[in-house]
Amino acid sequence: MTTDKPDWIRLQKALAIEAEQGFSDLVGKQYRFSEFLTLTFGKFPTALPSTERLRWQELATQFASYPNLEREGRQNLVANTRRYLYQLQQQQEDKGNQEDTGTRGHGEREQGDKGTRGGHLRAEVPSVEQSVRRQGDAGNVNKSFSAFSKSQIVAEVSRTLAPKLDQKLKDLPEIGLRKAEKLARLGLYTVRDLLFYYPRDHIDYARQVNICELQAGETVTIVAKVKSCNCFTSPKNKKLTILELLLRDNTGRLKISRFFAGTRFSSRAWQESLKRRYPVGSIVAACGLVKESKYGLTLEDPELEVLAHPGDTIDSLTIGRVVPIYALTEGVGADLVRQAVIAALAAVVHLKDPLPSGLREKYGLMELKDAIANIHFPPDSDTLQPARRRLVFDEFFYLQLGLLQRQHRAKQIQTSAILAPQGQLLERFYEILPFQLTNAQKRVINDILNDLQKSVPMNRLVQGDVGSGKTVVAVVAILAAIQSGYQAALMAPTEVLAEQHYRKLVSWFNLLHLPVELLTGSTKTVKRREIHAQLETGELPLLVGTHALIQNPVNFHRLGLVVIDEQHRFGVEQRARLQQKGEQPHVLTMTATPIPRTLALTIHGDLDVSQIDELPPGRQKIQTTALTSQQRQNAYDLIRREVAQGRQAYVILPLVEESEKLDLRSAVEEYKKLQESVFPEFRVGLLHGRMSSADKDEAISKFRDNETQILVSTTVVEVGVDVPNATVMLIENAERFGLSQLHQLRGRVGRGAAQSYCLLMSSSRSPDAQQRLKVLEQSQDGFFISEMDMRFRGPGEVLGTRQSGVPDFTLASLVEDEEVLMLARQAAEKIIQIDATIERWYLMKEELKYRYERLMGGAILT
Repeated sequence: MTTDKPDWIRLQKALAIEAEQGFSDLVGKQYRFSEFLTLTFGKFPTALPSTERLRWQELATQFASYPNLEREGRQNLVANTRRYLYQLQQQQEDKGNQEDTGTRGHGEREQGDKGTRGGHLRAEVPSVEQSVRRQGDAGNVNKSFSAFSKSQIVAEVSRTLAPKLDQKLKDLPEIGLRKAEKLARLGLYTVRDLLFYYPRDHIDYARQVNICELQAGETVTIVAKVKSCNCFTSPKNKKLTILELLLRDNTGRLKISRFFAGTRFSSRAWQESLKRRYPVGSIVAACGLVKESKYGLTLEDPELEVLAHPGDTIDSLTIGRVVPIYALTEGVGADLVRQAVIAALAAVVHLKDPLPSGLREKYGLMELKDAIANIHFPPDSDTLQPARRRLVFDEFFYLQLGLLQRQHRAKQIQTSAILAPQGQLLERFYEILPFQLTNAQKRVINDILNDLQKSVPMNRLVQGDVGSGKTVVAVVAILAAIQSGYQAALMAPTEVLAEQHYRKLVSWFNLLHLPVELLTGSTKTVKRREIHAQLETGELPLLVGTHALIQNPVNFHRLGLVVIDEQHRFGVEQRARLQQKGEQPHVLTMTATPIPRTLALTIHGDLDVSQIDELPPGRQKIQTTALTSQQRQNAYDLIRREVAQGRQAYVILPLVEESEKLDLRSAVEEYKKLQESVFPEFRVGLLHGRMSSADKDEAISKFRDNETQILVSTTVVEVGVDVPNATVMLIENAERFGLSQLHQLRGRVGRGAAQSYCLLMSSSRSPDAQQRLKVLEQSQDGFFISEMDMRFRGPGEVLGTRQSGVPDFTLASLVEDEEVLMLARQAAEKIIQIDATIERWYLMKEELKYRYERLMGGAILT
């Protein structure tokens, strides 16, 4: 409901009388003073600018709580309101004069629209209770006062005036159709969308300092007096207007500049009007990033607001605040999003918290509505942190709840094969092993055999560092399936790795008199048909292969176990299709890429995880050294010395052929150079991903048989190539690789008894690149390296691909928020223990359905 225009005289008179009578909340003929002001500010005058509606609403709420304020609080509210009304009345009269005389130009309108730039937007960011929008008429509000005590008026006003969560943004008067269309480019259509559109970062301008305390690199706010003001067109660029202010406080002087690009700002009239906003002697609040300039320290692109006096309240959305930074897109500015969020913020009163109060108290979590309000516009950094913590907890909690619920459901399935943990096959296998199993291998084997004895399908991930002996563990599981009358399948992501597994398995299975076959994309048609036939009859107990295993012609007679190596390199559907080749087979997944604990919980939260955290005895530490391009000859000397002693070496490069865009050494060019110029006395081989399968096999076989002493290769050798005689790994352009990948490559050497070396060649002078390579120099612990890799590059890159199933969190960081993730996991486990269906918590169940599907994109990860 609106009125024609504010009754300035009546309002000011009421405020003046209340001040004269000692702020006693005077009783009038119809209302108390506080009730009269609440009703008055509950109606929007038609002449009221849209930018002032939030402040108007805020005053309605503040005066509703007036009876509960101490005398000092009442005095401040009345004084601030009187000053605000006076300034607003002056602005309205100035605007009327400008419109009458036609002196206000396009450029000034542009400046005024920005609000925070010129200090015209006089709207404080409201609190949860303060940020409300008028809905209904004065009669409805008046009725609410009779239904509640005065101490409950604030809550009632908030609920009555706040927009609904499902309300369309175009229906909010502060937004309207035009702005709503722009916000739709960010996927924002409703009030709820805006509330949950979290800032990607915050800038803290809340810290107010003196000029003498300024330090480059900080974001601050200062309040100072204008000593001089100049606005002019740049002599070097006629389309650039510069505003220069010289500010001074009791501690020093500061020169700041603002720049306006565009011919509309070049008119002398506009420049003079801008100068009038900052007259000499006026008090200005300015905020920005402190930077060095040729004049000394200054504020970069500062926000400015003129104050009535040094202690005046700063009304800007930016100055003196912790400012939210939102993800934007073309045509959608930061001020538009901030003002839209403020318009929607009152709706938090409608939010119902899905987390029970007991759970919130146990984990020290802020209530949801307060967290939402304070993630957008916190009063200070100290309030921002608990708000963020609550919302990060929610992101982790609902993911873990979904994963654990899925795990619980899977364990209700009782249709998997029960496999024997003991038998002649396993006994014979242990006898033919030429080495003793480590304690870590024995522990993991025990985990697996316990799983296989249950009718619930096993779903276990085995993590192990390079060379820790995961394959032996997998063979034990495979033999347990075979001796129980079932078949097994082992799928690897590359032909090189599948071939490596096949060779190792053949050497063991021949001694056990068991057949095993290899199926890849390069398997001949005749052989392929033979394998298909043997699988269907059950003659073939084990099939090793690549993606070829999931093709339609591949049908198992009785598949009881699926082993997937480097499982994160397969898509969700590919893994699922292999499992569908049998009736709920047991699943064992393996990875030689150690995954940080937080990442493992996030993408494998529904799996049982075992770690082989011990290397076989006798392995020597690989000497790792980071080298510059000037030290290349040292690397070549080491290779020459090792090869002369009968050893072999790898030279790894990131590219196959020269790229015009990247100044990197290519595998093909390097191969020619090494063979012809550097090591003509040795035989050099070449291996890369573009070669045919036959050529790859030939290159690997020659290197394995020591027919070539030096193998130039791309990262195709990262996993699967096992040549114990190789003792040197030279990695060119090492800064181009992730730490986990470098660790994997390093693991190709050190597989024999001789001392091995890894040389990380880098031409980068970047401190970050050098720091990353030092991690490899100092540690050979794959789990520590993966943690560091995630800190440097992020979780998606650690797994080798951005499409690796890592959930897309809005706020949560797997690097920074490990403690919150662990608490969320703990809380989710307790909820599942009490009621795995979550039926008793309806709101939590609905939130889980919405969040989990959205976070996971509807995908089943494992």
